[in-house]
Amino acid sequence: MIFSLILLFLSLILIQISKTIKKNVKDIKKRHKIQTGKITYSDLNKPAKPFFSRRYKIAGKPDYIIKKNNTYIPVELKNSRQNQPQKNHIYQLAAYCQLLEENYGDFVPYGVLVYNNTHQYKIPFDPKIRFDLETTLKKMRGLLNNKKVKRNHNEPNKCINCSMKNYCYDKLI
Repeated sequence: MIFSLILLFLSLILIQISKTIKKNVKDIKKRHKIQTGKITYSDLNKPAKPFFSRRYKIAGKPDYIIKKNNTYIPVELKNSRQNQPQKNHIYQLAAYCQLLEENYGDFVPYGVLVYNNTHQYKIPFDPKIRFDLETTLKKMRGLLNNKKVKRNHNEPNKCINCSMKNYCYDKLI
């Protein structure tokens, strides 16, 4: 009888813990403007495994991946002075869409950009952005092969950790 009461008590505790975790996940999704669906991947709490593309020879880790209606959707969170989608952010998200398609073998219709946890944008992974992504990757590879990378900013702090500083002929430091 005592054993049964202990098991009942432990079951009630586990049910309460489960409810608390579910509420915390719901709050996190709401706070970060994450779409409804199941989070199947996250690179925010601890480093996650990157995705690789053999076709484009790129790698990346979206902040989240949501599975909604058997479709994988990459979500990228941005803290920025801007609250509108930036071209470089759109290409980054497009690269994540491409990576998910190659790694999961499923069509990815769009990705989501979230700015400052307040503004959310659904960015279609349509034929135009696919073409633009491929064109941009080819152009970047050409610049790297010719060692003709030009700086696109006027901020010395960006040069410090830039992955292109070995190729850039116009760096500030």
